[in-house]
Amino acid sequence: MATYKKRGYKPKNKEEEQHLQEMESTTAEVFSSLDEGASKTEEWVAKNQNLILIVIGVVVIGVLGYLAYSNFVSSPKEKEAANELFYAQQYITQAQGLTEKDSLLNLALNGSEGKYGLLDIMQEYNGTDAANIASYSAGMVYLNLNKYEEAIQYLEKFSTDDEILGALALGGMGDAFSQLNQKEQALEYYEKAAKYNDNGFNVPKFLLKAGMAAMDLGQNDKAQEYFQRIKDEFASSSEANSVDVFLGKVSAGK
Repeated sequence: MATYKKRGYKPKNKEEEQHLQEMESTTAEVFSSLDEGASKTEEWVAKNQNLILIVIGVVVIGVLGYLAYSNFVSSPKEKEAANELFYAQQYITQAQGLTEKDSLLNLALNGSEGKYGLLDIMQEYNGTDAANIASYSAGMVYLNLNKYEEAIQYLEKFSTDDEILGALALGGMGDAFSQLNQKEQALEYYEKAAKYNDNGFNVPKFLLKAGMAAMDLGQNDKAQEYFQRIKDEFASSSEANSVDVFLGKVSAGK
C-alpha cells in the first residue's frame, strides 16, 4: 500500500486560485437528475475522462520541472528517467480533448520509437522520483482506459507528500473501485481523499462522491453528513450547486 503524507497547501495568488478551481470543477449537470443517484459516480468518471487527463498533464509537467531543478541535475539516472517520462507524458498531452484517444494512451504506457513508456520507466528506473510519478500517471491512464484493476494497482504503488497529487490518487482509486461495483472500498477511498487536505478544491468533490457512495450503500446518515458539509463549508464550490438535490433524496429515503 502506498503511503501518503499530508502537507498544507494554499493558492499563492488569485490567478492560481482560479486556475485550480477550473482544473478541479465538475459540471453540475451530471448530478441534476434525482432518479440517477445510484449511478452518479460511474457517470462522473465516464464524462470527465478529459479532465483526468488534463490534471495528469498539468500536474505532472509541473512536478517534472521541480524535480529537474532539485534532483536531476546532480543524478544522471534521475535525469535520464525524467527525460523518458517527459516523452511518455507527451502522448497523454496529445490525448487531451480527443474522442479516440486509446491508442495514444497505450503509447504512453508502452512507449514508441525507441522511447520508454510509463511501464518501462517504472521497471528500468525503479526507486527514482520519475518512476514514482510514472506510477501515478499509469494508474490514471488505466482509469481512462476502463482498466480499473490495473488503475488500482499502480495508484496504490504511488507515494507522495504533494497535497493535490495525493488526494487525486486516492480519489482515482475510489473511482476505480466504484466502477468495479465495490462500493464499500470506493467509499473508503473517497473518505480518505476528502480528509487528505482541507482546501476547497479537492474536498467538496470527494465529499460529494463519498456521499453518493454512502447513499448507494444505504448509509443515509453518513451521506447527509457529507452533503451538508458541502453546503455549509464549501458553498462557493460547483458541487454546492447540486447538493440540495442529494440532501432531498437522502431525507426522502429515511
